Amino acid sequence: MNRPLTPEIAVNGEVIPAAAIAAEAQNHSAPKGKPGLAWRSAARALAIRALLLQEAARRGLVPAPAEVAPGKVETDEEALIRAVLEAEIAPEVPDEAALRALWAKDPERYRSPPLWEASHILIAADPADAGACADARRKAEALAAEAARPGARFADLAAGHSACESRKTGGALGQLGPGDTVPEFEAALTRLGAGEVTPEPVQTRFGFHVIRMDAVAPGRPLPFEAVRDRLAAAHEKAAWLRAAQAFADRLVAAAEITGIDLRAA
Repeated sequence: MNRPLTPEIAVNGEVIPAAAIAAEAQNHSAPKGKPGLAWRSAARALAIRALLLQEAARRGLVPAPAEVAPGKVETDEEALIRAVLEAEIAPEVPDEAALRALWAKDPERYRSPPLWEASHILIAADPADAGACADARRKAEALAAEAARPGARFADLAAGHSACESRKTGGALGQLGPGDTVPEFEAALTRLGAGEVTPEPVQTRFGFHVIRMDAVAPGRPLPFEAVRDRLAAAHEKAAWLRAAQAFADRLVAAAEITGIDLRAA
């Protein structure tokens, strides 16, 4: 008899149905044409979950669901898994010297974000309307060329042509940082120096933008004291994940599992 492509598995006698694994697999990505990898990932996740719940029962733990977000409370199973992990894994206090050495190894990696002051002219166009986009692009190209001329008054061009409310302030958008604008706009900001205008209009879902950089404050390397807490949090998270993986590996090694080899999953 051929073995099913997506069989059920059993963890210490507890059966996890094939349908449950198939449903869980929807939450796991896999390369195109290799759905079996998503199944293995899902089967492993459900098997580890079963092992953790079995361990919680063995220890006699009682669920105490906590609020994890406004209006969202853990399920009993989630609370038990959290409890067994908290009981098993002791927080690792980061070594101060190790944190400082990590920072010193690559201080350029830890920088303050850049800040930009920019103005723009928006020629609005619906991305779904090809004709409107073509017209808007032509108008924006003409404005970009005009704005780049010596002595051009960008504020007047914005006041007379921009579809953005910022036209009331000459197109000025004020101080901007990473994440404050749509990606295409931000990418253009990173390429501009103070006083420069985008040579070509920048298309976003709002239409076409002519952008002028008014001022730039580049990010600068931060001292250890400014990033110490961030480094410590990353260290603690990595240490917790290593400890959780080691705990799961121990549970797997001691378990009787059929339907999948978790040591190779």
